[in-house]
Amino acid sequence: MVSHRLFFALWPTVAEQAALADAAAAVLGGARGGRAVPRENLHLTLAFLGSVPDSSLAALRSLTREIEATRARVTVVLDRIDYWRRSEILCATASSPESAASDLSNDLKRLLVAARFTPDLKPFRAHVTLARKVSGSTAPRVLAAVTWTFAEFRLVESRTGPGGSLYSALDSWALCEPRGAAEIE
Repeated sequence: MVSHRLFFALWPTVAEQAALADAAAAVLGGARGGRAVPRENLHLTLAFLGSVPDSSLAALRSLTREIEATRARVTVVLDRIDYWRRSEILCATASSPESAASDLSNDLKRLLVAARFTPDLKPFRAHVTLARKVSGSTAPRVLAAVTWTFAEFRLVESRTGPGGSLYSALDSWALCEPRGAAEIE
């Protein structure tokens, strides 16, 4: 049986990934050991599913349509650096709670569980992994603020390659503009 290692994510533009990588470059020098995440892999995970059989992909795709029509665009301001010793990662985080991203994550997890999928149910915390296998950090805690704005969320497959993780978007769903936004532009 064919299976896929999957997660739902907010995926930034190439320019947004570059802005975070540039802002974090000096901070990564304060990490002991570790391997930097390639800039094209920088993202915010909403719900991690793990291994999902190929036969479940259609059901997985259809349950997200409920969210697509009800969620507004998401903006996240990454302005802190955290070292998570237990996970051995250095990550960019948001000092202010990101309720839209958290609500989207919670709704996805609720729908996944109701459809008998088994997502990781840890509480959502907006973070972007910058480096893995870090044994410690003297990095400054403050990061020059980088704003990411998302008009969609994606279903992403993770595969392991010789150079690390390779990510492929399998599908994406639009997040609506707030009412009145089209008239303002």
